[in-house]
Amino acid sequence: MPPTAYHVYVIELSRRVFTEDRKFREANPQFNGVLECLYVGMTSRTPEERFQQHRTGHRNAKGHKLSSNIVQKYGRYLRPSLYRDIGPLSRAEALEVEKGLTLELRRKGYAVWSN
Repeated sequence: MPPTAYHVYVIELSRRVFTEDRKFREANPQFNGVLECLYVGMTSRTPEERFQQHRTGHRNAKGHKLSSNIVQKYGRYLRPSLYRDIGPLSRAEALEVEKGLTLELRRKGYAVWSN
């Protein structure tokens, strides 16, 4: 069986996340309000499937929540132009790319949340 392929994806968030969520604000002290607020994640599903899981508060069979509260509350839509050329990746590669993309987007002036 081939190894599971992972995808890194980006979701645009409502700007309200910056004013309403203290942790988000504290994670993005560089944010000047010019660009958008984003969420960067990784998944073994398609980015579209994963976005829907976030929006619906998806839980696994044991009842553990597998979605981000920030995306469930503030998620607007996927931003494929920011991840289209990435992947598919191994899980380890996806974890590294997720971290790197988060830092790169912050350096460019976006406010970014990532787990």
